Amino acid sequence: MTAPSESALLAALATVIDPELRRPITDLGMVASVEAFENGAVTAGIRLTIAGCPLRETITADVTAALSQLHGVTDVRVELSVMTPEQRAELKERLKGSTPERGIPFNAEDSLTRVYAVASGKGGVGKSSITVNLACALAAQGLRVGIVDADIYGFSVPGLMGITQAPTRVDEMILPPVAHGVKTISIGMFVAGNQPVAWRGPMLHRALEQFLADVYFGDLDILLLDLPPGTGDVAISVAQLLPKAEILVVTTPQAAAADVAERAGAIAVQTGQKVAGVIENMSFLTLPDGSTMELFGSGGGEILSKRLSQTVNAPVELLGQIPLDVSLREGGDAGLPIVLSNPGSPAAAALLAIAGKLAVRPRGLVGRQLGVTPK
Repeated sequence: MTAPSESALLAALATVIDPELRRPITDLGMVASVEAFENGAVTAGIRLTIAGCPLRETITADVTAALSQLHGVTDVRVELSVMTPEQRAELKERLKGSTPERGIPFNAEDSLTRVYAVASGKGGVGKSSITVNLACALAAQGLRVGIVDADIYGFSVPGLMGITQAPTRVDEMILPPVAHGVKTISIGMFVAGNQPVAWRGPMLHRALEQFLADVYFGDLDILLLDLPPGTGDVAISVAQLLPKAEILVVTTPQAAAADVAERAGAIAVQTGQKVAGVIENMSFLTLPDGSTMELFGSGGGEILSKRLSQTVNAPVELLGQIPLDVSLREGGDAGLPIVLSNPGSPAAAALLAIAGKLAVRPRGLVGRQLGVTPK
């Protein structure tokens, strides 16, 4: 029996994607050694980023599966070790590239990530549910997506995404958990039990800055921020830390809600940001006989869209209207967003349509340095 060549072994390992960094382990310096023997056995030495890596079993299983597919391999042994401080430093340099220390990568001149801050005038309009569903819908389309749960006091994204795993720390760099293909960070991942977060404004700013600077998201197509309701400290910090972020305003149909939501969008005039659109949630309820009931009135989203268009002096589109749907709440409770658990439902269809509109917006190259010189 002929043992697989080293190139074949490395090619197989290149298909193993680190579950946190979302890159091949061969690109991350995680492969210490790999050797095949004539009797069909293969031994692979894999370096973990930290000793207590929470996904060591997943990595072991993925390496075993990848090598087992090679012709002639009858047994795979994975030997785990831990990176040295020097190897971790090389890994961080490889990941961050030329990003300056403590810099926010989304503000770099060569960043093509579209940043959407999901805002509302008041709580209870379903802003967080919309954020996670849009993120999962975009990821399902093949986009690289991240979520920052910026609602420090009322964090709910980990539960809605079904995340129970804590982030992994590689020295000062934080690796966000990945659920449904979406990299996610939240203060709820650092709080024991259901303890409240009682912080003042400066601490909120520092927490948000750390999420954006120290968490390694990689090259994202879209980053969604779930903002707290209103126009307080976090909304102002987002404008300062991510000046290119666009605002998605969530409202419900009643006129009173639209009045309050207008303030959340109008802050763009003061901060110089763009309003990407309006989303109306809880628009109507479909009854068993097929008729609809407008529990919270109607027209609020359209009214808000027109008002914000006048306020910011630019077209603000009503991106969609999401109906009331029991399965939307059930998906949130189960940690499996409705766009994945019940994509054929009316609410999922509306969310998928909105995600489709956001997905087709290109990552612009205007004004970017391409690193090429014409001859």
